[in-house]
Amino acid sequence: MLLIMVFSPWMTTLDLTGQECLAIYHEDETLLAVLIIQLCPTPPHQEGSLVNAPMTCIHIKSIWCCCLCRSSVDLQNMAQRWTCSRSWGLLLVVVVVMLVAYLDKTAALYTSSDDVVELTPSNFNREVLQSDSVWLVEFFAPWCGHCKSLAPEWKKAATALKGVVKVGAVDADAHNSLGSNYGVGGFPTIKIFGANKNKPEDYNGARNAQGIVESAIAAARSLVNERLGDRGSRGGSGSEGGSHSGHKGAVVELTDDNFDKTVFDDQTTWLVEFFAPWCGHCKRLEPEWAAAAAVVKEQTQGKVKLASVDATVHRMLASRYEIRGFPTIKIFQKGEREPTDYEGGRTKDDIVSSAMDFHSANVLPPEVLEVLDHSTLTKCSDEHQLCIISVLPHILDTGASGRSKYLDTLRSMADKYKKKQWGWVWTEAGAQPTLEDAVGIGGFGYPAMAAMNARKMKYAILRGAFNDHGINDFLWEVSLGRGSTAPVKGAAVPSVNTVEPWDGKDGQLPVEEEYDLSDVELDDLDKDEL
Repeated sequence: MLLIMVFSPWMTTLDLTGQECLAIYHEDETLLAVLIIQLCPTPPHQEGSLVNAPMTCIHIKSIWCCCLCRSSVDLQNMAQRWTCSRSWGLLLVVVVVMLVAYLDKTAALYTSSDDVVELTPSNFNREVLQSDSVWLVEFFAPWCGHCKSLAPEWKKAATALKGVVKVGAVDADAHNSLGSNYGVGGFPTIKIFGANKNKPEDYNGARNAQGIVESAIAAARSLVNERLGDRGSRGGSGSEGGSHSGHKGAVVELTDDNFDKTVFDDQTTWLVEFFAPWCGHCKRLEPEWAAAAAVVKEQTQGKVKLASVDATVHRMLASRYEIRGFPTIKIFQKGEREPTDYEGGRTKDDIVSSAMDFHSANVLPPEVLEVLDHSTLTKCSDEHQLCIISVLPHILDTGASGRSKYLDTLRSMADKYKKKQWGWVWTEAGAQPTLEDAVGIGGFGYPAMAAMNARKMKYAILRGAFNDHGINDFLWEVSLGRGSTAPVKGAAVPSVNTVEPWDGKDGQLPVEEEYDLSDVELDDLDKDEL
């Protein structure tokens, strides 16, 4: 809005003769322009004229603007005489002055001396849509405070990217139809026109020259990779592209092309990190994410996976999941297409703990298996980080009910620690002497328990009570890596005897052989042998 203040006698007398002065102010009380006009009467029209009212000739003598403006200079060069009726003379002057002031304000953000290309509906198709180059286009409004703040950074980025990426600007206030074509609803809005010019991507990076340049380089790299037929490549190094170059091995790299097939067709839970190569927080997360991925893969046997998406390259995914900051982590539960936000910590241990919680929520507790042959023990050792080995008293010492209580305790603990994905086995005292000897159980009485790590060939012994409380304390210490350990005897998975499984019944005492003593002459026992 413009506030027009006229310092002139004709405001009250409407005397349009002589020379008048108009001062134009913006609503923030900034002086925009001063217009010096000279008015002189002309003879009335001849009889029969369509306009019979007395006429006044208005001469724009000079225009002085407070801001440098190409438009004001042009108007000064176009000073001329207008003929109008006395009743419309003042209105015409006001309209002309308002136009001058408006043009002065709208032309202030970018000039022809900048490296920012001025885009309009007449040149947009030719310059941008038909171009083979990557374009960064700002849609702005001259009165927008954020646009004014961005302007020097936008110019600086345009100069830095000259000859590499094109940088343009659209006055969406003046060319609102062009802004409407691309859904511009606020200012400034920045669009990246990359490989597919019909589907520009929103720029969500930092509003400074460094962030703009890095995103532009990433978009240019994406275009080059697409032309090479390798959209997922992250070649190159440096801060703008090398941040997640070490994300290999356990971390799965997802792209616009492979995301749906990899995530939705795989019946696993996914933790997906959306990152930007220039983001400092992403760089700090990278080693934690990679380390956690290896642990989670091992402990869940591949049932939970960690992945990463370069959101500056694969913009369709970033747009689909409304990624607004970096890093953003989304959780895709098995069978679910709509993700949830990850709200856990950003350290390796925090990520692993959260991943195991997601996994254990949908997993059944592990079975507590009886050691019947060597394959039982080797499978437990090969498929699990730890193998929890319990040696229960002989069936004759406890009976079926006593053994069942011990097994219920083990199943309860297996359920409580199921997210650890440990293996659980048991055997009867004396049935597997080599196994007992290898993990140091012999001599402590029964029941007994040992936690064996077959990869490190080390074990730890339960030295407390064989009940819920005692076993829980022991396993908690083991999970934290505390307590004393010892090497497995023989430095190999112990050999195991093949035995029959317990039938769930009480034990039977062995049948003793009966001897017939009727044929024994007891009198002969008193005789001395020679």
